[in-house]
Amino acid sequence: MTARRLPVVAVVGRPNVGKSTFFNRVLGARIAIVDDRPGVTRDRNFGKADWAGREFFLVDTGGVVEGSDEPLDAKVREQALAAVREADLVLLLVDGRDGVHPLDERLAGILHGSPPPIIVVANKIDRLPNDHSHHDFWRLGLGEPLPVSAISGKGTGDLLDRLVAALPESAPAATDADLRLAVLGRPNVGKSSFVNRLFGEERSVVSDAPGTTRDPVDSTLRYHGRDLVFVDTAGLRRHSRIRESIEYYAALRTHRVIREADVCLVLVDSVAGTHDQDVKILKAAWEAGCGVVLGVNKWDLVDKDLHTAPDFEKRLLEEAPFLKGVPICFISALTGQRVRKCVDLLLTVAEARGRRIPTPEVNVVLERMVHRQPPPHSRGRAVRLRYATQIDVCPPTFLVFSNLPKEIPGHYLRYLRNGFRTAWGFPGSPIRIRLKKSGAREEGRQR
Repeated sequence: MTARRLPVVAVVGRPNVGKSTFFNRVLGARIAIVDDRPGVTRDRNFGKADWAGREFFLVDTGGVVEGSDEPLDAKVREQALAAVREADLVLLLVDGRDGVHPLDERLAGILHGSPPPIIVVANKIDRLPNDHSHHDFWRLGLGEPLPVSAISGKGTGDLLDRLVAALPESAPAATDADLRLAVLGRPNVGKSSFVNRLFGEERSVVSDAPGTTRDPVDSTLRYHGRDLVFVDTAGLRRHSRIRESIEYYAALRTHRVIREADVCLVLVDSVAGTHDQDVKILKAAWEAGCGVVLGVNKWDLVDKDLHTAPDFEKRLLEEAPFLKGVPICFISALTGQRVRKCVDLLLTVAEARGRRIPTPEVNVVLERMVHRQPPPHSRGRAVRLRYATQIDVCPPTFLVFSNLPKEIPGHYLRYLRNGFRTAWGFPGSPIRIRLKKSGAREEGRQR
């Protein structure tokens, strides 16, 4: 399955027009902070949205206060304009109850002639279809304004239909490469040094200053007859520390890279030790379905004894048990120690996540696991697992049929995943299990 680059939709507007409420409505979750006070959203939030089968990144910006001398207002304005530069489509959100505001007109003037298409969205039109006040915003000169009520959801379907129709086609993330490999990690863990060591030249800027790399850099390596694209990404910081607009969009690009990658190499600093952000980066790649290899960099600087590496692995698994199946490679990008071995691990993981298990073998393993540990009863009823089959690869995904699929607890699903991993390995790859209620057809297969 070829990953595709998702288009970016930026939501801009003056303070308190309902951008965060609209953002939450589209994504179906309260991700952005919503408050009646203007200016609550100061940094941007972003999330992946889906409408009518089209996926895109939605970016919620802070309210633009054009012409203000306040430092915070200037920063918010800078961030919103950065959103316009990065976006494939811009939604200019205005307050339909207030009518055309002078700041709306100034923003429209800034947006005139900008490369991405602009859609004017008149929010807070709660009496649809009887309220026609949104027509006032034709004055902005950006085309037909669309009315919505972000709070109630009225009009958002029509808007999203218009939005996806205006989006550019998603471009393939990689065209001729066999594998796309992302190099991830916190700032200054040695991502660029790793890529440079691998290629033997300065492909990425290397500096002691954290965060030197801001744009993903693609480099293609011919290795064992395969074309491997390595993407050296910007360091991922905690959202609370992402203040500069350039850093924010570096983080957005990195999350896009994760989605487009086949396998992610996540580097951690062996000297500084692992941090919560390391675990979050690993989890982001894992939950995206990528293969994962953990590279413990700067190993040449660690005072070692016989137990150093096992102790490091033990501490890491205590912090992140989901990494039990992730290969760990202790490397030094500076000296080249085990860098090639790390690449071999990436290839091993890529091959494993594409493996398909025959259905009879899946059911032999499932039957053995159920016999050893049956699923717990639900309100006195026996929960039975009837049949299973692998329905997808990259990552390996299994469909399990049950008489009571909704009653299977999370801990039993972990038991199944661990059993599948014991049986078939799948090193470095998440294993997904979907449940479905068994019917006559599935029952017949068992007889």
